[in-house]
Amino acid sequence: MPSVVSRGRGRRAVSEINMVPFIDVMLVLLIIFMVTAPMISPSLIDLPSVGKASKQPDKVIQIVIRKDESLELVAEGSTRALPSSAVAESVRKLIPQGQNTAVVISADRSVKYERVVKVMDTLQRAGIERVGLSVQLTP
Repeated sequence: MPSVVSRGRGRRAVSEINMVPFIDVMLVLLIIFMVTAPMISPSLIDLPSVGKASKQPDKVIQIVIRKDESLELVAEGSTRALPSSAVAESVRKLIPQGQNTAVVISADRSVKYERVVKVMDTLQRAGIERVGLSVQLTP
């Protein structure tokens, strides 16, 4: 309830906000943050590094996605065109049982990322475990 100030003839209400409780709360919060901030240790994320896999693949099969979104299969030194519907089946035929084989997807820069993800998803749904993306580093 606002306080009433009496001056001379009449009474009028003081409608100012009392800032003291607000300042007290802010100072307490500031002290809490200043005390707890040095105690928080920064999180470290252990990212894998390129080429440091525990076991290198015995065989590498490469799927190339061209500008026109056509697919090519590169394996054992030969290249052949590949229909979209037969990606998983063709790759499975090339992977012998028990062999550590990696499948690498290389795409042209102008290909939509959605197309690359669809090919990767098709391979993973077919049970192919080691699927990766080819990265070309520019100097």
